This record gives sequence, structure tokens and C-alpha cells, in this order.
Amino acid sequence: MSSSYFEHDADIGIIGRGLTIEQSFEAAAHAVFAIITNIAAVQPVIVLTLEFEESDPELALVVWLNLILGKAREFGMVLSHFYIQRQGDHWHAKVAGEKWRDGLERGVEVKGATLTMLAVKQTGPIWESRCVVDV
Repeated sequence: MSSSYFEHDADIGIIGRGLTIEQSFEAAAHAVFAIITNIAAVQPVIVLTLEFEESDPELALVVWLNLILGKAREFGMVLSHFYIQRQGDHWHAKVAGEKWRDGLERGVEVKGATLTMLAVKQTGPIWESRCVVDV
């Protein structure tokens, strides 16, 4: 699994790769939160459970990223661990992190995932999920 991000005009593009679509979504989430802080310093002490319905994999990526960004804002948290499973159109996830605290580096605030450059595709054994996030 790998994640990365790139500059796109005034926004930032994120890419998540994995051997399954779920792993690519987890890596995409990792890329988003790597923009926000050094997630290696984030302790996974609080676990949140999330669920949503979406049949379209590309729209599911945007829903997933916006859902976890919203939950992080709602609870004043930063996230560092991501796990998602798909069963048909139903997605079930667990994310873990901690409340913002002194000592956590504040990077760029990510407002949300957009439909710009949105793609979820499989090339050979690798799934890649990408989009641009609004900062």
C-alpha cells in the first residue's frame, strides 16, 4: 500500500494505491491526513466507526474522504489509521487517531475531497484511487 500527494493549481491531489480497492481507499485517506500533519506522530487512541452506502466506486472515494474529514473536524481529531471494507454498496470503516494536542505539527487544512481528477481504477494487480482535495 502506498500513498502520495501532488500540487494541482491551488489545490492538492492525492493518490492511494493498494492490492484491493479498500487498500487504495485506506492509502488515499493516509495521503489526505499526511497533508494535515505528520501522522507518524499521531497515536491511534480513539477509534471511530463509520458506514455509508454508495454503488459508484469513484463517488465512494469522495464520500469516504469527506466523511472522515468531517468526523475529524467534529471531534477535534487528527487521524492516522484507516480500515475500510466493502460489501456490495455498503461500506463499513474504522478510523483511529487522537485529539489535536501540543506537539502535533499542523500542516495544511484540507477542507474536502472534490470530483476534480477523480479516478478509481485497477491496473494489473494494483488499485489506484485519486482525486484533488480542496485546501
